[in-house]
Amino acid sequence: MKILVTGYTGQLGYDVVKEGTKRGLDMIGIGQKELDITKEKDVQTFIQELKPDAIVHCAAYTAVDQAEDQKEICWNVNVNGTKYLAEAAKEVNAKFMFISTDYVYKGEGTTPFVETDPADPINYYGYTKYESEKVVQSLLNDLFIVRISWVFGINGKNFIKTMLGLAETHDELNVVGDQIGSPTYTFDLAKLLLDMIQTDKYGIYQATNEGFCSWAEFAEEIFKQSGKQVKVNAITTEEYPTKAVRPKNSRMSKQKLVDNGFKPLRPWKEALAHYLNELKIEV
Repeated sequence: MKILVTGYTGQLGYDVVKEGTKRGLDMIGIGQKELDITKEKDVQTFIQELKPDAIVHCAAYTAVDQAEDQKEICWNVNVNGTKYLAEAAKEVNAKFMFISTDYVYKGEGTTPFVETDPADPINYYGYTKYESEKVVQSLLNDLFIVRISWVFGINGKNFIKTMLGLAETHDELNVVGDQIGSPTYTFDLAKLLLDMIQTDKYGIYQATNEGFCSWAEFAEEIFKQSGKQVKVNAITTEEYPTKAVRPKNSRMSKQKLVDNGFKPLRPWKEALAHYLNELKIEV
C-alpha cells in the first residue's frame, strides 16, 4: 500500500511515516519544501504523478494564537490546502484521512464530547479545522476524520519539551489548571491511524491516550517522572490570558474506536513514561 503523509516535518507526520516504514508499507512523507499544499495545480500534478492508495493529511497551520492575526494564511493552509488534497485524492481514488482537533468544540461543561456533538469552535484555528472537516465531507466518501488533542512526539516542539526546558531555570511554575483534556502521544497514535487507513471503517473518530488531566496535572506528572523538583501552581485560564481563547473542556470519548474494533491508546501516564525514555535515547 502506497501512503502519502503530509506534514512529515511535524510530530505526527514523522511518526506515521516511521511506523509505516517499520510495517513494510510504501511511505512517502512530504513537508512544505516538497509540496506547497496551498497551490492547487501543484497539488493536482503531484498526486496525479504519485497515485497514492491513501493520503494521511497531517499538515496544518497550528500556531493557535498567531492564527488570530494571520487569518488569511491560516485559512489558506488549513482549508484551501485540505480542499486541494481531497479533490486530488478523489481523482486518483485514494482513501483520505484528515487530522482534526478538539478545538472544533466550544469546550463547555465536563462531559466528554462524542463525534456527533455539534461543533462550535471558539478560536480561528478551530474554525478553520471545522471548515476543513466540512469541505472533505462534501467531496469524499472514503474518508476518515480523526480529532486529536494535546499532541506530543519526538520530532518538534511540545508541552513536555517546554516544561523540561523551564525546569532547568525554574523551581516553581504557574500552569493552567482549569482546562481539561487528554495528551496524545504520536508514537501511539501513528499505529492506530495506520490500522484505520487499511480498513474501510470510514467516518469521524476521536483518538487520544486514555485518561483526562489538566495542563497543571500534566506538568506535575512530567516533573515527577523525570525527577525534576519543580512546584506547579494551578492557575485559572483567566490568569493566563492568550490571544486565542482555549476550550476548558477538551474531554473526548473514544468509544467509537472500540465499537469499530480498534484498540484504544494506552493511558497517558504510561505514554509519557515511554516518551521520556525516547527523549533520553534521542539525546
